[in-house]
Amino acid sequence: MTIRDEQLVADLKALRKGRGILAGSITARVGEALRTATGTHGVEHAVEVRRRVAECLWRWAGELPDDLRIAVRAAFALDQSDQLPLYKDRVRLVAERLNRDERTARRRIDEGIERLAEVARSGAPLTEFPPAEPVPGWHTEELRVTLALDQPTPEAFEFRRIVADHDRIEHVDLAITLTAPLGANGPARTDDLEIDVFHGGRLTAREMESTDRFGFRLTLPKPLRRHESHQIGLRFKIRPDRTMAPHYVCVPKHRCAEFDLRVRFDVRRPPERIWRLVNAFQRDVDDPQPRGETIPLDASGEIHTSFHELTPGLAYGIRWHRTTGTAGS
Repeated sequence: MTIRDEQLVADLKALRKGRGILAGSITARVGEALRTATGTHGVEHAVEVRRRVAECLWRWAGELPDDLRIAVRAAFALDQSDQLPLYKDRVRLVAERLNRDERTARRRIDEGIERLAEVARSGAPLTEFPPAEPVPGWHTEELRVTLALDQPTPEAFEFRRIVADHDRIEHVDLAITLTAPLGANGPARTDDLEIDVFHGGRLTAREMESTDRFGFRLTLPKPLRRHESHQIGLRFKIRPDRTMAPHYVCVPKHRCAEFDLRVRFDVRRPPERIWRLVNAFQRDVDDPQPRGETIPLDASGEIHTSFHELTPGLAYGIRWHRTTGTAGS
């Protein structure tokens, strides 16, 4: 099949809508011209189509000028920091990054898509350095967390079941954010958070990914085959002189099918109110005016809530309003 620029441009503009590369029914969203350009004709497994298309888009974008590269990668939600559920929100993100208004951001995206089509047709070489893979080769099928806030320092127990989307998955990269209350603690340090592996791998690397986000790598006992599942058990404990902001949320970078959360508060100092957060923007987690469903404590000072098919880039969990003191996270 001969690819015409206008066909490919139309396919690319259709794909950028909604969640972009993370859209559901991805096999139906990729048009004929884009399938030809990405070599996905005859590939019907959604994970593989998504991976191949994402890799091609990322590499083609690497051939563009800086402003157009930033624009198109955000438009398609290729990077972990771009994975907002609505196209208009990603346009706003492009405008912020380019320091331009939204109308200009849309023009940059359109121009970038036209240039992407040219690069795709020309068979441009791969960029010199391969990008970080937009899809990691595995996803979380189930995440169960128990957070104990009735201890001298907060502890979280995390049990995660992952499923390999490709063969030979040898490690998983994870992260946890320790957000301090406003004006407290100062920047986090690597020794502020203890990470213990109960089962499922070895902790082989850890680093600060930002001022409050701890990144770490678990090397698995053996490489996983495609569709093979694996269980991981972890404990997180903060240093006694650190405090945590009054919320606990999961913000998945990639697919998470189920998130089950149990939190145990100190019955001697229970929170005044607890809100359940669903499909929340990260900036809304600390909003001075909380919104949403409230959750009552049971007689043991506990709450239990669960979430299904989480949207990457959005927050799921709870936040609470303290009475007095520093109990909680």
